[in-house]
Amino acid sequence: MITPLDIENKKFGKQMMNGYSVEEVDDFLDDLTVDYSKNYKEITELKAKVEELTASLNHYKSIESTLQNTLLMAQETSEEVKSVAKQKAEQIINDAKALSEKRVNELNNEITLKEQALEDIKKQFDIYKAKMESLLISQLELLKEVNKDN
Repeated sequence: MITPLDIENKKFGKQMMNGYSVEEVDDFLDDLTVDYSKNYKEITELKAKVEELTASLNHYKSIESTLQNTLLMAQETSEEVKSVAKQKAEQIINDAKALSEKRVNELNNEITLKEQALEDIKKQFDIYKAKMESLLISQLELLKEVNKDN
């Protein structure tokens, strides 16, 4: 491949009339044309490759941006889901506490009513026992009287 230095340093042989050799100049121009054509083709291919890589880079930047946006949305959605789940959990806990307190109050009322009923039955039993004792005593007195009469 001919370099710029080769072109600068190229010396053509002079012919008799202070001119350059046409054949040497033509050969040099032919070599220069071949090298220039190769360079031109290579530059064209490299430009196409640069355009292709630039397009790929833009495509990947677009994908990266989309992925970042998607990740951001996923994080926001995740936070929303966590927040909703936490609120639901708190609501379930509060409902359970309220229900358990209501049930405890109902059971305490029921226990109080049962205790009152038990007290009433004990009082009735004490009254019945007192009446039975009184009846037995009167029956015993009656028996004693009947035995005295005999």
